[in-house]
Amino acid sequence: MEFALTAPAFFAMLVGVIECGLLLWTQIGLQHGAEMAARCASINATLCGTTSAVQQYAAQQAFGLNPSCSTFTADSSPASGCVYKVSASYAFNFLTEYFPNPTVTISAQSCFPK
Repeated sequence: MEFALTAPAFFAMLVGVIECGLLLWTQIGLQHGAEMAARCASINATLCGTTSAVQQYAAQQAFGLNPSCSTFTADSSPASGCVYKVSASYAFNFLTEYFPNPTVTISAQSCFPK
């Protein structure tokens, strides 16, 4: 009897923890891809010499994700003292449809110094 009363709250909390974990994992993957692409553009001109090569490298480095190259943008002339600035955005879809807005846009950016 007691389990029947507490089970819905327990399973809702369990699903919420899983969703938050996936959201944070996606954020970390995007940040890693942006950081590695900015670093590659700054020190490896043969591999990341063009903007499209930087975007493709960032998509490959975003571990666990399969974002398209259009998710990442690379700026070769940022206003700050950086060589390259790489930005990323990703539409995260929640597994459950119980949230009011099942899609959240996650963003990350990285700037590698000279």
